[in-house]
Amino acid sequence: MRPVLLGPMLLACIRSGNAFSSRALHSSANLLRTSSRRAGASASASQHRCRQWRTAVRMSSGTANGSGEPYYITTPIYYVNDKPHIGHAYTTLACDVIARFMRLDGRDVMFLTGTDEHGQKVQESAAKQGKSPQEFCDEVSQSFRRLIDAMHFTPDRFIRTTEAAHAAAVQALWRALEARGAIYLGTYAGWYSVRDEAFYSESELVDGKAPTGADVAWVEKEPSYFFRLSDYEAPLLELYEREPRFVAPASRRNEVLAFVRGGLRDLSISRTSFSWGVPVPGDPAHVMYVWVDALANYISALGYPETGEGEGEAGGGQGGGQFAKFWPADLHVVGKDILRFHAVYWPALLMAAGLDVPRRLHAHGWWTRDGAKISKSVGNVVDPFELVARYGVDQTRYFLLSEVPFGADGDYSDTQLVLRCNANLANEFGNLAQRALSLVHRNCGAVVPAPGALTAEDEALLGGARGALAACREHVADTQRLDLYCKQALALVQDGNKYIDEQAPWKVRKTGPEGEARAGTILYCLLEVIRRAAILYQPVTPLGAAKMLDALRVPDTPAARGFAALYDPAQAIQPGTVIDKPEPVFPRLELDPGLKAGSSGPPKQGKGGKGGGAKGDSSKAKKQGKQAAEAA
Repeated sequence: MRPVLLGPMLLACIRSGNAFSSRALHSSANLLRTSSRRAGASASASQHRCRQWRTAVRMSSGTANGSGEPYYITTPIYYVNDKPHIGHAYTTLACDVIARFMRLDGRDVMFLTGTDEHGQKVQESAAKQGKSPQEFCDEVSQSFRRLIDAMHFTPDRFIRTTEAAHAAAVQALWRALEARGAIYLGTYAGWYSVRDEAFYSESELVDGKAPTGADVAWVEKEPSYFFRLSDYEAPLLELYEREPRFVAPASRRNEVLAFVRGGLRDLSISRTSFSWGVPVPGDPAHVMYVWVDALANYISALGYPETGEGEGEAGGGQGGGQFAKFWPADLHVVGKDILRFHAVYWPALLMAAGLDVPRRLHAHGWWTRDGAKISKSVGNVVDPFELVARYGVDQTRYFLLSEVPFGADGDYSDTQLVLRCNANLANEFGNLAQRALSLVHRNCGAVVPAPGALTAEDEALLGGARGALAACREHVADTQRLDLYCKQALALVQDGNKYIDEQAPWKVRKTGPEGEARAGTILYCLLEVIRRAAILYQPVTPLGAAKMLDALRVPDTPAARGFAALYDPAQAIQPGTVIDKPEPVFPRLELDPGLKAGSSGPPKQGKGGKGGGAKGDSSKAKKQGKQAAEAA
């Protein structure tokens, strides 16, 4: 096929788009400090730079997707009875990736996380350590803040249920429910799990324990206020019918439907047997049920009960302007173990208070380790801090997101983490960048070459890169299949690897002046694809993606690193740019031979070559098929 004669006009041929506007994520290590950490000591230089970045993006006029609309995403607030584990890291990571993606795509994001600090379990845990409940909460809550630092999460707000403003908001919600006749005083007798902070009926017990395996105790005729949950059976079913995407994935929606169709009983929402909680307005002998307290954080963080219009900086949780701007939440991400509280109790409470329900709830699965249930007694707990220290931030983030269909249960394995990161990050993405940049540095005098005529192969490569964002949007914004997002971004890298092998610029350049010019075009196209891939990888591997963009001398600005830069010809790789000698971005990982059985040594090589053809592939394929069905 005759080449398209574009010559130096290649930059103008890249499809144009609108100027970028969003509170974009920080795409270098210095910019990965969050506003949640501004509550402590004085802001560091990097935090100041972070605020400058977000302010600059808000002032931009256009957006990548043309919306610029608010986007509110939340994790559950984490119970402070123990230090963070892989489940906490996984949930927050998913929200962080979605929040980063949305910022890059022009949305005005509010990303909320925090800690749930009231309840009988907290009071008992503090007493065992000889500490006051507040002192205990202060210490454990800080460990969740450290997780934010370790994993480079970017929440806009970190809320604690022991904050005075939150307690006032919860009491305001109680009064609203009371004023609407949704609460009455009665007596509770039944089964209660302190570990789960949940009530269970006799029919729900399994071998005398809660469905989660937690111990239960009989509560005998304790005075309690009740929420008229039974009145909301029909409204909830109507909600699920009217909004089929309200609960995801479909398997979880079916669980919720079955539970509600089985009949709802009024919910006990206060306790008198302990004191560590928010007092019930007008009756301080009662403290509120911890889940009413905890669920209300999603609106208290926005300044509830002030719900009117107003001004305020995102994440400040001050005034009705934040509530009017961000509520209802676009997405609550939770683990499947707390699905009922979020899919049944929470929307019912909101309906009773006359407030809008959230737009969507996504419940992900649980993690096992090497096929076994994770348990402190077994000694196979996966510590996210240890993962980051051993393998790195990007590698930990990438594995957790790419390994399992989001929504399904997953199995953690050190061996599999090393295999996947070495294959996808080191061998494919990292190696592509290293090869292309090394060729430019060695054969082009460390200067980005000017492209000549584009062939059909060049056009196909660049065209695939242009179309990747639309597919990524579907996986992130519509279905939350973050594993497919990782695959989509990886496909772009794989196209680049196939292209460089087929085009072989190191050979082409030896065929004479025309060949040298053609090699320059090939290398330019590769650099452009690496730039676009790095932009797409930013939400998942923020540090490595930033290093890639730095190596390409892409300016560290929202306009140059946001998703609109994928289409803006002014942001394409500039010929004549001088680049430094490339250094590996994703070094290969080595497995520690001292790790536990099941992930104790380097994986055996199958006949299919590196990482392939191993015995057991058939059972793994069946497992992956089951996971995909759960996540659908």
